[in-house]
Amino acid sequence: MGWGRGPDPGAEPVRNTANSRQEGGAQPEGGGLGSPKRRSRGRGAGPGWLWGGAPEARGLSALRLPRMRAPGAGSASVVSLVLLWLLGLPWTWSTAAALGVYVGGGGWRFLRIVCKTARRDLFGLSVLMRVRLELRRHQRARHTIPRIFQVVAQRQPDRLALVDAGSGVCWTFAQLDAYSNAVANLFCRLGFTPGDVVAILLEGRPEFVGLWLGLAKAGVEAALLNVNLRREPLAFCLGTSGAKALIFGGELAAAVAEVSGQLGKSLLKFCSGELGPEGILPDARLLDPLLKEASTAPLAQPPDKGMDDRLFYIYTSGTTGLPKAAIVVHSRYYRIAAFGHYAYSMQVADVLYDCLPLYHTAGNIMGVGQCLLYGLTVVLRKKFSASRFWDDCVKYNCTVVQYIGEICRYLLKQPVREAEGRHRVRLAVGNGLRPAIWEEFTERFGVRQIGEFYGATECNCSIANVDGKVGSCGFNSRILPHVYPIRLVKVNEDTMELLRDAQGLCIPCQAGEPGLLVGQINQQDPLRRFDGYISESATSKKIAHSVFRKGDSAYLSGDVLVMDELGYMYFRDRGGDTFRWRGENVSTTEVEGVLSRLLGQTDVAVYGVAVPGVEGKAGMAAIADPHGQLSPNVLYQELQKVLAPYARPIFLRLLPQVDTTGTFKIQKTRLQHEGFDPRQTSDRLFFLDLKQGHYLPLDQSVYTRICSGAFAL
Repeated sequence: MGWGRGPDPGAEPVRNTANSRQEGGAQPEGGGLGSPKRRSRGRGAGPGWLWGGAPEARGLSALRLPRMRAPGAGSASVVSLVLLWLLGLPWTWSTAAALGVYVGGGGWRFLRIVCKTARRDLFGLSVLMRVRLELRRHQRARHTIPRIFQVVAQRQPDRLALVDAGSGVCWTFAQLDAYSNAVANLFCRLGFTPGDVVAILLEGRPEFVGLWLGLAKAGVEAALLNVNLRREPLAFCLGTSGAKALIFGGELAAAVAEVSGQLGKSLLKFCSGELGPEGILPDARLLDPLLKEASTAPLAQPPDKGMDDRLFYIYTSGTTGLPKAAIVVHSRYYRIAAFGHYAYSMQVADVLYDCLPLYHTAGNIMGVGQCLLYGLTVVLRKKFSASRFWDDCVKYNCTVVQYIGEICRYLLKQPVREAEGRHRVRLAVGNGLRPAIWEEFTERFGVRQIGEFYGATECNCSIANVDGKVGSCGFNSRILPHVYPIRLVKVNEDTMELLRDAQGLCIPCQAGEPGLLVGQINQQDPLRRFDGYISESATSKKIAHSVFRKGDSAYLSGDVLVMDELGYMYFRDRGGDTFRWRGENVSTTEVEGVLSRLLGQTDVAVYGVAVPGVEGKAGMAAIADPHGQLSPNVLYQELQKVLAPYARPIFLRLLPQVDTTGTFKIQKTRLQHEGFDPRQTSDRLFFLDLKQGHYLPLDQSVYTRICSGAFAL
């Protein structure tokens, strides 16, 4: 079933009873936000799918886009061709007449799409085939990521591999190879065997890469822990990983000490790097002296591993609850890094600036992967610094930079500095660049290409924007949709249950209709496999059956995207990022963008909160206001100009700062739990009194009146 075809005309969408809302599932958003005049009412097909049109923030038309071609146009032209030939007309006349029938029957839309997207699609196809062929070659040869790296290191031992921008320390490929060999030899000597797990809690520096790479050389799987985790979440991640040892940085000794009593006496602890003021934990050993004594030669007997075996574990960001450990096999690491390399035409001479966390996919695979697999120099900074970003790029002659989440907005908030005009950066690759600031970013900083992509650590439906289409996070070919079997399918907006036709299959969305992104699973294909999480229950929640065809399996991304007529896709919503209010779906992503822009790129978190006795969820905005200068009513006057009434936040929460995850995503879980109850927080709260037309301070008395229904919402 291709993108250009819809469900059977008489098919009645039914709820998917076998697959209820998955953990972290996205919820669709209402018709476009923005000024009331620009509102678009939903017009999708089927009950519960009342939202249609593309998002205003993505710059798409709010009108439903036409189908790819009129039904029967192709078959009618073929029949015409045969009939005219049978009547004795020359082939040239017959062909011309058949073409006329095809175009007149609506086929001109398909021809237009071919003309506009053929170059993009052919380039994408070449990248796809190249990565597929390379992966199959490595699979047949039983290669692994450490083995591929060793070949690269032998080819250019003296070239810089990793640079620590914070300390100025530089590692060549030979040094990285030797360090990782020492790690492998040490842990083999300590009795670790292939399949064992060692957790790593370390800030982003060359040792981080050398540690997990060395463990992989010994067949040991690393669990990469978020350095921001503390107490229960940290203990939870360590416990679920099944780790036999923990390697932690001296700077994080206090965090480990807090949970030491919950970890069990059998867990070995190793401290790497300089010690903090707390000193070494009584039950930990210093790792660096042990590594100095270990052999730096390759293992005499490398483990029997292949591309389909586990490499390490990366934990989800935890925006919707406790983190889950996603399984990363060697082929997945290769695939992510390779797609980034070829899709954006990176070269060995490039220098990549990576200020992202190494315990997540973007920094450790898309970034560091360019070093390990292709020999690029990667400059690391353990923590993003908006004020040092361009200075680092100039100092190290970086040509490629990475971004994620709100990094680009933070850079735009900085005052203009000289380094902005002296850098050599040609490509910025990442995800989460808001369309509203896309062109402003490229124009101010002179970055020629934005490599926006969509993907999650565990997903099998990653896409990439390869031609710079503003606002798009990637594409899927309208000409050859089956080459890469992903699809947007319709879901119930409230429960995120899949909607199915009379045959029990999922209903594909037409161009312009938002839908849940899914990817067909094939465990024999390294580009389509889904390895899931350590938790089997978490894995099963992300899989649905009979999606593309009867009996198949598909990965549920939990994210809502929309595709235009040319196949460009635009991110719409992530799980929990949409709520329903006054019969409309409100996108928190879009409201956040509007508020942030009005407030000079201030951090904003928008979410829905339940109000007793009121249907749906009311909008609430948590705004960073460290100096207490924001005037809610001045803000409301501006909101009336740019947001439809249903999208204007009913509640405001002004706080010193808005919490973010390690990948610069807004952390909303705690905010949603506390709601608008003044007993839950000391932050300033406000309530929009619609009768008076302005925000009121929300104290216990106002809270009680709201809950009793005294205020009209």
